Amino acid sequence: MIRTDALDQLPVRTAVPALERALDDRGVAVLCAPPGTGKTTLVPLVLAGLVGGGPVRRVVVAEPRRLAARAAARRMAWLVGEQAGGRVGFTVRGERVVGRDTVVEVVTTGVLLQRLQRDQELAGVDAVIIDECHERHLDADTVAAFLLDVREAIRPDLRLVAASATTDAEGWARLLGDAPVVEAQGVSHPVEVVWAPPAGPVRPPHGNGVSPARAQPRAWGRVDPALLTHVASTVRRALAERDGDVLCFLPGVGEIGRVAGQLTGVDAEVLQVHGRAPAAVQEAVLAGSSDSRRVVLATSVAESSLTVPGVRVVVDSGLAREPRTDHARGLSALTTVRASQAAGRQRAGRAGREAPGAVYRCWEQAEHGRLARFPSPEIKVADLAAFALQAACWGDPDASGLALLDAPPAGAMSAAREVLTAVGAVDAGGRVTDRGVRMSRLGLHPRLARALLDGADEVGGRRAAEVVALLSEEPPREYGDDLAAALRTARRGGDGYAARWRQEVRRLSSSVKDVGGGSGPDDGAVGLVAALAFPERVARARGEGAFLMASGTGAKLRDGSGLRSAPWLAVAVADRPAHAPSARVRLAAVIDEGTARTAAGHLRFSGEEVRWAGGDVVARRVERLGAVELSVRPLKEPAPELVREALVEGLRREGLGLLRWTRETGQLWERLAFLHRTLGAPWPDVSDGALLDRTEEWLEPELSRARRRSDLARIDAGQALRRLLPWATGEAARLDELAPERIEVPSGSRIRVEYGGAQPVLAVKLQELFGLQGTPRVAGVPVLVHLLSPAGRPAAVTADLASFWRDGYRAVRAELRGRYPKHPWPEDPTMVEATRFTKARLGKQ
Repeated sequence: MIRTDALDQLPVRTAVPALERALDDRGVAVLCAPPGTGKTTLVPLVLAGLVGGGPVRRVVVAEPRRLAARAAARRMAWLVGEQAGGRVGFTVRGERVVGRDTVVEVVTTGVLLQRLQRDQELAGVDAVIIDECHERHLDADTVAAFLLDVREAIRPDLRLVAASATTDAEGWARLLGDAPVVEAQGVSHPVEVVWAPPAGPVRPPHGNGVSPARAQPRAWGRVDPALLTHVASTVRRALAERDGDVLCFLPGVGEIGRVAGQLTGVDAEVLQVHGRAPAAVQEAVLAGSSDSRRVVLATSVAESSLTVPGVRVVVDSGLAREPRTDHARGLSALTTVRASQAAGRQRAGRAGREAPGAVYRCWEQAEHGRLARFPSPEIKVADLAAFALQAACWGDPDASGLALLDAPPAGAMSAAREVLTAVGAVDAGGRVTDRGVRMSRLGLHPRLARALLDGADEVGGRRAAEVVALLSEEPPREYGDDLAAALRTARRGGDGYAARWRQEVRRLSSSVKDVGGGSGPDDGAVGLVAALAFPERVARARGEGAFLMASGTGAKLRDGSGLRSAPWLAVAVADRPAHAPSARVRLAAVIDEGTARTAAGHLRFSGEEVRWAGGDVVARRVERLGAVELSVRPLKEPAPELVREALVEGLRREGLGLLRWTRETGQLWERLAFLHRTLGAPWPDVSDGALLDRTEEWLEPELSRARRRSDLARIDAGQALRRLLPWATGEAARLDELAPERIEVPSGSRIRVEYGGAQPVLAVKLQELFGLQGTPRVAGVPVLVHLLSPAGRPAAVTADLASFWRDGYRAVRAELRGRYPKHPWPEDPTMVEATRFTKARLGKQ
């Protein structure tokens, strides 16, 4: 029996006619409806003809999370008086509840991606709704791009709805070809904002995780325990000050567990909602309760995809998790960040779904305006290996032809293609291989797909599936840091994780053949599969629990770890605290050197290595896996071209001072720099960068003959610099004319010109310039005259000698004539003869 009363209470019903008209007219639409209006539950039923009397159509609803997909299907089935699996069903990874009468199927976006790759036509499907598209999950963006391709090429009749919980729909409307935007008004009860910052200082979240590649890796960004304690006390405060259930938003499962532990004894039932929560707990939260008050501790999964009945109060920690990727090291993880303003609005709105409510925000009001407006689109910050494989399978390896709100960053796509090439998923041209197609259909990150396929051949399909299932959703911390021990715990475990693990093992085992290799100890099998998944993380011991990964990142085990004596590790999970020199290993498996060589064979280098290290040329024959050296032997006769490259690298690092520089050479360099600065070509640029770029022009043949640092010290830099003079044009002969080393002054002295500053400098005793009317010039530039006293001390500085004689000389004469009475101080210095001598000496001449 259809529950008409419940359907009539959903605010989105008023927008349904406009939505149907838009789809009839254009085939695409953007539906904007606040959380709780029924867009996820009523709209699919109407479009499928299960309510409202329309024709029966098959509708697929894509949700970003498994929890939301199950909940939405069960809610819709309840609204039409059925159980899930009848006319309304759902499919998530590892679970399919549909029947022959199903016309509304709720799937995760990942499942829909797999379906599109197998059947681009989506035969039998009349409409697709992409729900919660405002969250900008990568799978949702990819699904939308693929569906637009399908509509344009083969299914113009396919109806497409992008459903958003916010009013920021313009971008989606443009993407869908100026699609109509249909807005539904929600029933919005007032929500009081209570600013509840911690009383004392709280450290910001820190630490970047290094976790297995999967849809939602565990995050290791540290949250200050003081903040979690404050959140727990704020929950207690909310229970005391307000009526109704409390919904508390926290960034992850670990924080939920710690806050739950601090809420023992509260007069309320404490429940935890996240992707790993047992199904019974999830259903209990979504069903509501009239018996007692509840405190629901939830991740962002409860922001918009789910309705939690009975909630009147929200406590917001202000934190969220976003993916981040270190492309240089091939490491990805979720990291803890400040939640965006949009997320804050979504969370607060949960308190006003059914009645007036309140939100307690655990940060200062002044901080709120400094928060990011929206969360980062996942395509901008995530590991793109899985996306790149999907694009390659779709026939667009660089994704340039896909209709995406944000283009994938070039660097991230380049790193992704390197991963796909290494695991054999694409060829050198980026085109997908048969192996890559098979990988894409496993529902795994390409790294884990590689580990499953190649590991099955080595250790058997079942054991490979067991290890990959552990890596796909890494075990709880209480399982320890030894991956092999964690496998044994999962096999005998009776907790929720072990149940999910067994379900995933069954799914993965059905995808590969169990062809031998299944004998032998677990430890070796676990290590090999983990190393196949993350070859850049094979790590060699350095001693005292420290390791070096092939990626070049240091790693360290915790004190007391049973893995500390291992010679090699395959690191599965690690975190790197802010400013720490090494990552901390959280989960790893013991391997040997042979396993490391097998798994990371593409990182193996063997050959001559000549480089500048420790202040000199180091030549050796080396074998290594990435940054991990396996063997090293001195190289007695290195290739001359490699030695030359190393010497140039030494000059770049330590500077041209490694050559032999005399005072005269330094002055030549300054004169050439002055001429290049003043006159330009053909006078050479002698800056360090320019000289290092032209070593073959001025340091040969000496540089090619050199073998070590001491040989560089014997190269005459002055002789070498003269090779850069413009000999071919004849201008070289004018060097002394344009930038003379010395200038003859009226006294007959030849005074050195200094070219080291911005302007040439002539330092000369004042009496030696008597009779000189104008300032001397070099290359047309007036020199800066430093006028010295008879004792050689600075008396005045001028670039305009005539002006000095007229205006400045009198003051200098008045000050110095009494101090130096033996020297001439005429009243008009322009009318007397210059001299180097005293008055007495002049009288004897």
